Amino acid sequence: MVLSGFETPFSQKLNPSNRWVVLAGKIPWDEICNVYSKQAGISRTGRPPISPRMVIGSLIIKHMCNLDDRETVAQIAENMYMQYFLGYSSFNPDPPFDASLFVEFRSRMGLEQINAINERIHRLYQGMMDKSSVKTTDKENENRNQDSGNNVAEATTAQEQSAETLLHKGRVLFDATACPQDIAYPTDLGLLSDAREKSEELIDLIYKKELHGNKPRTYRKTARKDYLKIAQNKNKSRKAIRKGVGKQLRYLARNLRSIYKLLDKCEMFRLKADQQKYLLVIHTLYDQQKKMFDAKEHSVADRIVSIHQPHVRPMVRGKTTAKVEFGAKIHVSLVDGYAFLDELSWDAFNEGSHMINYVEQYRRRFGYYPQEVLADQIYCSRENRKLLKEKGIKLLAKPLGRPPAVKKQHVRPGERNPIEGKFGQGKTAYGLNNIKARLKDTSESWIACIFLVLNLVKLAGIALLWLLVKIKAKTGRLLSFKQSLVEQWLDIALWPLFQPGKIVVNIYS
Repeated sequence: MVLSGFETPFSQKLNPSNRWVVLAGKIPWDEICNVYSKQAGISRTGRPPISPRMVIGSLIIKHMCNLDDRETVAQIAENMYMQYFLGYSSFNPDPPFDASLFVEFRSRMGLEQINAINERIHRLYQGMMDKSSVKTTDKENENRNQDSGNNVAEATTAQEQSAETLLHKGRVLFDATACPQDIAYPTDLGLLSDAREKSEELIDLIYKKELHGNKPRTYRKTARKDYLKIAQNKNKSRKAIRKGVGKQLRYLARNLRSIYKLLDKCEMFRLKADQQKYLLVIHTLYDQQKKMFDAKEHSVADRIVSIHQPHVRPMVRGKTTAKVEFGAKIHVSLVDGYAFLDELSWDAFNEGSHMINYVEQYRRRFGYYPQEVLADQIYCSRENRKLLKEKGIKLLAKPLGRPPAVKKQHVRPGERNPIEGKFGQGKTAYGLNNIKARLKDTSESWIACIFLVLNLVKLAGIALLWLLVKIKAKTGRLLSFKQSLVEQWLDIALWPLFQPGKIVVNIYS
């Protein structure tokens, strides 16, 4: 059917300079899909699974465009470039899968699986760097052969140094940050009101007239008015807030007693697993709020800040804009611009006390210790300095001592910018500052997928520069800085036109 007044572009070819076409040619799909298949596992019985490229590609689209699950499926069904990115052979207007499957994707793509893919991405990067060394010309080889006799001692020394540094290689940057969840800002009054309303729903669900007789009174209308009277007041006094919290505590206590009385008269337990979880969370929340109310305090261990996401904990960050953030805390190691998730916890932790564990994880990933560690002040305790010195690792940080004794500047102010920039990139463009998943496991996978996308984008950018080096190796000439900028622009536009087996010579002349 032809829509009048609108010309369809389906008779034309795809634009080779489109970002999805370019990115599809840069990502090593075979390597990543193999790692996903090994980690997730594929059953040989039942319906064939969805293609690993579609699973990983849809997660990349979701986080690159910062979309929700339903909007991601809708965009894929409407955008032919995204379908090309996912490996479609032709345009298909039907949705690729139901949006609810994203929960299953995230459950399969856990923290360990995505870390394995990130390690494979870094190995691909190292392979690119090894192949990118430009071959020397015959004239340079002759000059080196003439001077080989004079440089025997230097070569021996270099071999000894390489043997010594075999167990220490590379530089790693350590830092931690918080990933806020998409929840309402928690207040004692608001949390108690939400818990009271949820308890009223449980009473309505459990109550049966023929079994329980008269329905227990909940005073829900009066309780709602008492809550709104304080919540909608712009200038709330401490006395008014405390009075309102006390009322909500009493309403909630009455509802909990009614729930337990109703359950005692039931022959079978009438609550499902999720409803039973809500009941346990509400009871725990009531105990915490009652304890703080009686002691006139505002802190308690393992404080619940959301009855719908009870795993979320407050993280005191001390920032100007948000002194307290509510979500998971992560620790990241940055190596050659690639980020690795070392730790993800819903409870606050001191990253300085876990520093040696992060160093051991670096050794497990790459097979050797880092030569240099760059970290901020929280990592630079005397114990950590001692342990790093025993392992032969150099800590790039301000040394101990008084200011007159520390005149030498060991770390430039901008050396830690890459890892701060990586956090800023993830929070600004990829939604790391607003995790919208509600379950604990899917939230962890959401966070890990963002760092997977960051590493893939980094690898795609390196692949563009890698093409320059390969062409230089073929032509045997080095170009000026101005020409190299032109090359980078041409790489983005011409990369999809290059076919395997073809050698393009003097393309920039």
